[in-house]
Amino acid sequence: MRIFISTGEVSGDLQGSLLIEAIKRQAAGLQLEIVALGGEKMAEAGATILGNTSGIGSMGLIESLPYILPTLWVQRQAIAYLKQNPPDLVVLIDYMGPNLGIGTYMQQHMPQVPVVYYIAPQEWVWSMSLRNTSRIVGFTDKLLAIFPEEARYFKEHGANVSWVGHPLVDRMQNAPSRLEARGKLGIESEQIAIALLPASRRQELKYLLPVIFQAAQTIQAKLPQVHFWIPLSLEIYRQPIEEAIKRYGLRATVVSGLQKEVFAAADLAITKSGTVNLELALLNVPQVVVYRLNSVTVWIARKILKGSIPFASPTNLVVMKPIVPELLQEQATAENITQAAMELLLNPDRRQQTLADYAQMRRCLGELGVCDRAAGEILQMLLGTGD
Repeated sequence: MRIFISTGEVSGDLQGSLLIEAIKRQAAGLQLEIVALGGEKMAEAGATILGNTSGIGSMGLIESLPYILPTLWVQRQAIAYLKQNPPDLVVLIDYMGPNLGIGTYMQQHMPQVPVVYYIAPQEWVWSMSLRNTSRIVGFTDKLLAIFPEEARYFKEHGANVSWVGHPLVDRMQNAPSRLEARGKLGIESEQIAIALLPASRRQELKYLLPVIFQAAQTIQAKLPQVHFWIPLSLEIYRQPIEEAIKRYGLRATVVSGLQKEVFAAADLAITKSGTVNLELALLNVPQVVVYRLNSVTVWIARKILKGSIPFASPTNLVVMKPIVPELLQEQATAENITQAAMELLLNPDRRQQTLADYAQMRRCLGELGVCDRAAGEILQMLLGTGD
């Protein structure tokens, strides 16, 4: 039986790989072929990759322009493959642009093939109109929600929804302890370890890295026992990041494949907004979240689309309250980042409050076994026993 999975960006590749491992665990004795749009992690988990989409992704209107053609090409490639090799089931993971096209194609040309949407686009947070929500509900036979609010929203709009919980609950379960992680990285007990997470998309090297590194420079001057750790999301970012470390004179180490160790060892993180915020929260690491977009994108969103989002970081979105400081656009200055970081490092009460809020947030992410629950639902649909 053939499952086709479509996702993109670094986080989608990770979630796809965790799902594939869970499907394989549960599909004992079933001959499965998994073909995907994804990246290296999904390939390692056993998928045949049609197109590598881990580097194709952006946030914002102007920022997305360079990716329009690659996205259309990937979408066409996927549809051409599906036409020639009809799957038994399609799983879409986030990645709204291509997946709306693929889902609509399946609905129009292969309505008999079940489509499962796992980790739906965050329409429940920033939907400007119900058009995309209606499309998603229209072509999706089963929506596997990771947030309670997401499940409620799509259920209200007519989707067949199961809330499975957030897959990072499973992933962070086998993270090392703080002591193990610091031992592995060679961090002395008196050293303050700060994780810097400036980029998983190319645009973030331009908009986020300079301001985060400026703040790091100031923090380093104030606290001589600080050392920065930068886990790479993609190896192609190593060179620009290492050049920037030299330029800003930072005491920093770039590592590859040791993200969980860096997180577990860190006293604090200064990070872009994204899934990584939840990983840090699950390991009890206080964090300052930073995001900036092209000023034209922001102007269009504010003036023309009249868009406003309650929060940018998933950590805050889950409980709809400001657990971690978010410094967005004009607020994302080196001074503000430094101030928020120093407060979390040096004020024990502020730190304790963050950890207490993390505990509350964690309860909204579901119980262990998320990927197995999602895989179980998918296999039920595949074998025709799902609702």
